[in-house]
Amino acid sequence: MARPSRTQRVEAIVLKHADFGEADRLVTLFTREEGKLRALAKGARKPGSRKGGHLEPFTRVSLLLGKGREIPLVEQAEAVELNSALGENLEALGYAAYVVELVDKFSADHDESRGVYRLTRDTLQRLAAGENLQLAVRFFEVHLLDQVGFRPQLQHCAHCGRALQPEDQYISFELGGALCPSCGKRLHATRISLGALKVLRHLQRKTFGEVRSLQLSASVQHELERLMNAYVAYLAERKLNTPRFLERVRRHLPD
Repeated sequence: MARPSRTQRVEAIVLKHADFGEADRLVTLFTREEGKLRALAKGARKPGSRKGGHLEPFTRVSLLLGKGREIPLVEQAEAVELNSALGENLEALGYAAYVVELVDKFSADHDESRGVYRLTRDTLQRLAAGENLQLAVRFFEVHLLDQVGFRPQLQHCAHCGRALQPEDQYISFELGGALCPSCGKRLHATRISLGALKVLRHLQRKTFGEVRSLQLSASVQHELERLMNAYVAYLAERKLNTPRFLERVRRHLPD
């Protein structure tokens, strides 16, 4: 009988890494085959290491993982897609950091999701290409929440169930969706303009190819970013690091 293989070939997106010991690197990966996992790349920080340059955040990489004492070991690493253009655009880099932070926060270890993997891969590609950055990230947020079971209710009031009329509404993070004006006022919920609500509905229903030409006003962009940052932070039960970094970046960008 053939022995079970002690190695496994996976495709992964590098979410983050940390130094470990004198020369090793601990990497957090979102793999196509097994979802999120951590692996140890021995010697990755040594000068001339063939692994180190392939294990940077936002890189899509083909890995050969071996069995370690507690976590897998990176035996081989080969970059499939570097997304190196992110380093030339600080705002795109900040958004990419936000994307991988959300994937890390909303993914359990070894919970395979090809949908989340494809969404993350495609979003990083769009950001590296400089393609309508805010729209790409709003699309990512809406569809990530859908994939992980937090799809917000945007057609009917999340409190009383009545169909929402074409007017400004409210939104409740606690109830997971939009509220009619009557329930929203009574529950002291957050206002959401009809324009922003329509955009969220459109993003929920469509593929990115169907929305990529959508042009948002500055006011709607700002409203959606504020709402979605607050909503995902509420669901993650903690403040996120990357929105603050993005704010600092924007303060230094030319108008």
